Amino acid sequence: MSMVLHAAMDTYNVLAQAPFGNVQPEAPPGADGLNRILRWLMWFVMLSGLTGIIFAGGKFAWEKWTGGALESPKMVAGAAIGGVVATSAGSIMNAVVLNR
Repeated sequence: MSMVLHAAMDTYNVLAQAPFGNVQPEAPPGADGLNRILRWLMWFVMLSGLTGIIFAGGKFAWEKWTGGALESPKMVAGAAIGGVVATSAGSIMNAVVLNR
């Protein structure tokens, strides 16, 4: 029985490696429109993050000047973390989906 199992494992290893050598992802036809929308969304996310950081900086100055509670450092940290995640989405997907 061990010899049959060994032969089956060898056959599986050969068949699993042979058909798929080095497969690279390829954009489907007509993907230019989708890529344009994704670039617009990426621009909007970057603009939103920049606006959030500028607003939080102004709020931080106002809170320091008036002596109010400091809530703006959380806003700056949230905008910075959100920006890092948003701009690294492509790298995250490559790592998860393509195992690179």
